[in-house]
Amino acid sequence: MPTSAKSKSKYLAIGSTRPYSGKSSIILGMAQQFQAKGLDIAYSKPLGTCFSELGNDGIDEDHRFLAKTLNLPDNRLGETLLFLDAPTLENRLQGTGQTDYSESLVNSLEQLGGDLTILEGAGTLDQGRLFNLSVPKVATLIEASVLLVARFHSMLDVGELLSVQDRLGDRLLGVVLTDIPEEVFPSASTILRPFLEEQGIRVFGLLPRSNLLRSVSVRELVQRLNAEVLCRPDRLDLMVETLKIGAMNVNSALKYFSQAQNMAVITGGDRSELQLAALETSTQCLILTGHMPPSQMIINRAEEVEVPILSVDLDTLKTVEIIDETFGQVRLHEPIKVEFMRKLMSEHFDVDRLLSILGLEPVLSGR
Repeated sequence: MPTSAKSKSKYLAIGSTRPYSGKSSIILGMAQQFQAKGLDIAYSKPLGTCFSELGNDGIDEDHRFLAKTLNLPDNRLGETLLFLDAPTLENRLQGTGQTDYSESLVNSLEQLGGDLTILEGAGTLDQGRLFNLSVPKVATLIEASVLLVARFHSMLDVGELLSVQDRLGDRLLGVVLTDIPEEVFPSASTILRPFLEEQGIRVFGLLPRSNLLRSVSVRELVQRLNAEVLCRPDRLDLMVETLKIGAMNVNSALKYFSQAQNMAVITGGDRSELQLAALETSTQCLILTGHMPPSQMIINRAEEVEVPILSVDLDTLKTVEIIDETFGQVRLHEPIKVEFMRKLMSEHFDVDRLLSILGLEPVLSGR
């Protein structure tokens, strides 16, 4: 059922077919453009999926970050209705948690003002279905348009996009494709975009892959690896874009390390020559395995060049696996990424077309 007391605000739901497609990044860049044009926006993430590092205080971390970055007042922020954690799911499956979240969502949104309310979905279109809070359910409930954010994997993605179109019908406003590799970008622009448009799927943006957006802070690596920081704890905000493994002779290492930028280097604690070679190149942190501390010479040099050294109680294979996974799951919570995303969206996202289709041009022209 659609909301019976719908405010003047229009609703735009942001969904994705897979987790970590870049929804929060797109919302932030898009909202900044809306605000620059004078649009009064509200934001809601009904399903919490990003837990706070400070404990579950009932506020999703993406929600907290966007609210702060966009400087949104309380009357422009919807509440997080529930977190998709194991206890919540078990209670629902066992029949002990039967809250009507559809009604809760409508009541929450009716408290918001503004010209446009942006609702962020969970990791996939179907997450939240158990609570009647999946993107398709929400879109139907509040008569929202859906903007799909899809992380590019290959041209075969077109089948998935057509399936979403079949499922959402007229509610699908269009798509934004993210993380497109440089070598594929021309084909995505000249072949994929025209094809999708011909099929009735509007393409509002094609965003190229960025090492910076995929990067992770040293602090995040410390947390994911449960690492001990041996020096320069004041430099954990350094951003790591690539990963290198030091397991060769020192002559090969210098050439190998010099080919990368802003890297984390994994090597054994007993490989002082490789550690020193890494510290002379574009290294953001050293990650040492093998339960052997570095020499004082290495510590002193790392202090001089301001590179943190981390010690992990893991083997090299497991360390690489965790870091690789982290690169694919990073969030837009660093100021340098926020500014980069703003510029990327201004170059590659058609905000005027989106506003026109949403019918918000008269709202802006009347100000």
